[in-house]
Amino acid sequence: MSAREQITQEIKTAMKARDTERLNTLRMIKSEIMKKETASGASELDDNGMIGLLQTMKKQREDSIAQFEKGGRQELADKEKAEIAIIESFLPKQLNDQELTQIAAAAIAELGAVDMKGMGPVIKMVKEKTAGAADGKRISMAVKALLT
Repeated sequence: MSAREQITQEIKTAMKARDTERLNTLRMIKSEIMKKETASGASELDDNGMIGLLQTMKKQREDSIAQFEKGGRQELADKEKAEIAIIESFLPKQLNDQELTQIAAAAIAELGAVDMKGMGPVIKMVKEKTAGAADGKRISMAVKALLT
């Protein structure tokens, strides 16, 4: 079952359960998918496109949480946290730091990178190998730690 079909099924389940918060978040996700497909002219997003879109949505909410907490709006921050939990349910399981470091070390060895000049290609390879199981910030930090 594709992620899009899974989201549609989850929408139906949330409607039956009358879970309005989950339903609203799922509808928002579906809307963003449709916007992205319309903008790119693609008939349907592939898995990498879907993962990228969901990671972007998650990052936007994390940024919002920081702003809401800074402004003393905890109720809005809690709403964003609930949305993140739903978005994460459609993302691949995140790698722990040790697994990410192992993948980064293997990529460094494979590409023969020895200093920070080789960081870009290494990050690109790690992103391809992890396929959404780690966000760009964590990948960058792991590669940087190994190259310095």
